[in-house]
Amino acid sequence: MAVNRIGLLGGSFDPVHVAHIALAQQAVAALKLDQLQLIPAANPWQRAPLTASPEHRLAMLELACKADPTLHINTSEIKRGGPTYTIDTVRQLPPEAVYYWIIGADQLQNFCTWNDWEGIVQRVELAVAQRPGSPIVAPPPLNDVLLTLNKTLHLIDFPPMNVSATDIRNRLQHKQSTDGLLQPEVAHYIQQHSLYQTA
Repeated sequence: MAVNRIGLLGGSFDPVHVAHIALAQQAVAALKLDQLQLIPAANPWQRAPLTASPEHRLAMLELACKADPTLHINTSEIKRGGPTYTIDTVRQLPPEAVYYWIIGADQLQNFCTWNDWEGIVQRVELAVAQRPGSPIVAPPPLNDVLLTLNKTLHLIDFPPMNVSATDIRNRLQHKQSTDGLLQPEVAHYIQQHSLYQTA
């Protein structure tokens, strides 16, 4: 029986937007994945506190993924609670699959600041998507570990999309249009629950 190939895409998803889903779908195609799991963070330790509750972020993800059977939601970080460390997430993965942890080129540059990043590299394959202004070059310490493990960086050819959750939250707060930035179901949910209306 063939070993499953599973992509893992972590993020705040505050809110999930069209670039998140486009990257997920591109990763499935480029890496020939059986499925891709989107992993909403509980409390990302390297960024400001999240705006929407875990329940709202999960509900928006479910709406964003429901039309694509290859996309799944992994709730392990939200269930675990507390500060979100990738190493804890990959340690909990069942061993019977090959996992691809997907990051942007901007995240690649600070990957070696992640908690026990060497342990992450031992457990998963790293796949990097192009982001505006960030070259895909592994930091020297990461490059050394990849060479030692006989691993390589997997590249995802992803046309840069000028979409960010920060900009979307700002637009919603100022009653500005988010047309083309959110899936219609997600936009409707945000409106329905009056999310991101205040600073």
